[in-house]
Amino acid sequence: MLRILVSFDLDQEYVDRIRTCMPGIDIQKGTDPSALVLATADAEVLLAGRFTKDMFAAAKKLKWVQAVAAGVDRFLFPEFVSSEVMLTNARGIHFAQVSDHALALILAFSRRLNTFMRYQLERRWAKLECDELQRKVIGIVGLGVIGREIARKAKCFGMKVLAVDKDTTAPPSYVDELFAPSGLRTLLERSEFVVLSVPLTRETEGMIGEQELSTMRRDAVLVNVSRGRIVRQHELVGALKDGTIAGAGLDVFEEEPLPPDCELWRMENVIITPHVAGSTPDYWTRICDVFCENLRRYTSGQRLVNLVDKKLGY
Repeated sequence: MLRILVSFDLDQEYVDRIRTCMPGIDIQKGTDPSALVLATADAEVLLAGRFTKDMFAAAKKLKWVQAVAAGVDRFLFPEFVSSEVMLTNARGIHFAQVSDHALALILAFSRRLNTFMRYQLERRWAKLECDELQRKVIGIVGLGVIGREIARKAKCFGMKVLAVDKDTTAPPSYVDELFAPSGLRTLLERSEFVVLSVPLTRETEGMIGEQELSTMRRDAVLVNVSRGRIVRQHELVGALKDGTIAGAGLDVFEEEPLPPDCELWRMENVIITPHVAGSTPDYWTRICDVFCENLRRYTSGQRLVNLVDKKLGY
């Protein structure tokens, strides 16, 4: 019997849905760290909210880990990376809501919504000059599924779309200019909005620091809906304080939850959301769809969808 461990508090309706899509499986669910280590010993498949070195060390039969997020950086400890255990992620279920969130942050800055919301709390009627997105230049760093959807929606607003990606062979029609990673400086110099949409890897960690921020336009806004550690947060704070860039819309941070004493909380040119860009009422339904499809493929010996190259990190 195929034994599956769910290492987070997945609602029972979704556990039942998995049982329905693959009859005859044994599903265990847990959240206690010690109990999960013990339970991993007999699991062949892990639907992973939590996955640690201790769990992997105890795993004698584990063959496949399905992550419930697109980012898998926290799972990539050396012992797991060097193993033959397969890793799949939730790539493809976030593109609609994360792209919505990125454009919402951009629109909030363009239409001064963050300032107007403060005025509302003060019952202050004060008109400010607002801007439009038409003909503005957006630079998207990372043109995966999410990056492409951000680009498509930005083009609907009449924006000029620049992008940086490792693969420059087949740019979509709604991307005006596509650069290799060596063209990042050009994108930063020209973009009025810079959106980060790359996975966290050795290459991308800290890729936006003082030098990159100083390359950006002084009227530019940085939007990060990927991973906090892609940006050197201390250097971003400095750039926001001294006017090197105009603002930042941030959904992710180096440390989460963001500490109450972080200067970003108090900055009027910053919009903060608490890592909710991927949130949607349909999230767990979509996770179950991906997992059930992969269960079908796993039991029939087919290649799994969203298979991650553990050495690359995506």
